[in-house]
Amino acid sequence: MSVNAVVGVQWGDEGKGRIVDYLAGNAEMVIRFQGGDNAGHTVINELGKFGLHIIPSGVFNPDTMNIVSAGTVVNFDTMAGEIDNIEKITGKKVENVFIDRRAHLIMPYHQLLDGAEESKRSDSQKIGTTKRGIGPCYSDKASRMGLRAGDLLDEEWLRSRIRLLLGKKNRDLEYYGLKTFTEDELMQKCAQWKERFGSYIIDSVPVVREAVESGKNILLEGQLGIMRDNDWGIYPYTTSSNPTVAGACNGAGIAPKYIDKVYGVIKAYSTSVGGGPYMTELFDEDGDRLRDIGGEFGVTTGRPRRCGWLDLVAADYACYMNGVTDLALTKLDVLDSFEKIKVCTGYMIDGEYYSYLPDTAYQERAKPVYETFDGWMCDTTGCRTWDELPQKAKDYVLEIEKRLNTHITYISVGPERDQLIVR
Repeated sequence: MSVNAVVGVQWGDEGKGRIVDYLAGNAEMVIRFQGGDNAGHTVINELGKFGLHIIPSGVFNPDTMNIVSAGTVVNFDTMAGEIDNIEKITGKKVENVFIDRRAHLIMPYHQLLDGAEESKRSDSQKIGTTKRGIGPCYSDKASRMGLRAGDLLDEEWLRSRIRLLLGKKNRDLEYYGLKTFTEDELMQKCAQWKERFGSYIIDSVPVVREAVESGKNILLEGQLGIMRDNDWGIYPYTTSSNPTVAGACNGAGIAPKYIDKVYGVIKAYSTSVGGGPYMTELFDEDGDRLRDIGGEFGVTTGRPRRCGWLDLVAADYACYMNGVTDLALTKLDVLDSFEKIKVCTGYMIDGEYYSYLPDTAYQERAKPVYETFDGWMCDTTGCRTWDELPQKAKDYVLEIEKRLNTHITYISVGPERDQLIVR
């Protein structure tokens, strides 16, 4: 039996998609355990290049069962478009994606309210939402006003739920001067979703339990990283769910004792999209070079990512909080042309040195303390084994491993499937 979780140990966009794609080759089940279509994974394989937002990355293995689980929020319009795109590029019908009946539905009013609420915030308080309706949907979930995928299968029950919540939603929309909805409009939208996805909505509990107890290989996939976690991240500049291994257990419906390995994914530098503190952010030529060489633009929005040096303090915090057993270091090749490479090993806050990651308000005032390493100044994209890496690149990797006290099992030196070194 093998139940493995893949989590981000930075601010998101660490390259989890390519690691999940690699591990999914041996997985019999891939479960997307949290989040919505507000962040994406880029997967490059022999079939093409794909930006996945809600579909699990195991979709390309026809023998893998993919489940969008209870911890997620789902926009079925996005899912339909994503599946259509995969089918168009591959020429193959997608029939291995299922949705747990407990997954919450992102409704049209959620998207409208998300954008309106963000527009009312001052520049310093903007969260950086993608305006996909994720936050309002999770808010409705918490206040027990949400609609779930399983509701689509019972028209009478669905109508009663819509009738219950519609008055409040329309009042909220009117407050912002936005379009309101009728009961019939929402029922019609839900009928379209049921027609397309009704046969793929399942109760995942018996399916997942059977897979766990029979010893199948299961992979748990999330989005974003712990720094965007709603409890342990840079609140309030966070997502509305828990992209941690604890969130994986809860969202997928698998008890912690069944988790065998936790793969933490970390870039050889760091990036962030959205608001909030980001201690190693660069506003100079080095930051521009990292963005240009690394192609650091959001999969979902196309926004330029904030770029900076690797923050080992935040990464150490993330490895501890997630119980990371193995690290996957991505985009090492992006640093090939840097003569000097810095890593953050501490912070100065109000004249005091911090060796640990404090809460958000303190991070806002933190100044990074750096150590500098010599770059290797040569091309690593053709390396396929540890021994083929230049010595200074090895030194950099080993120093990260030492500081984080976690084995670096995978090192990516490019976006292609075969550009992955396994140690």
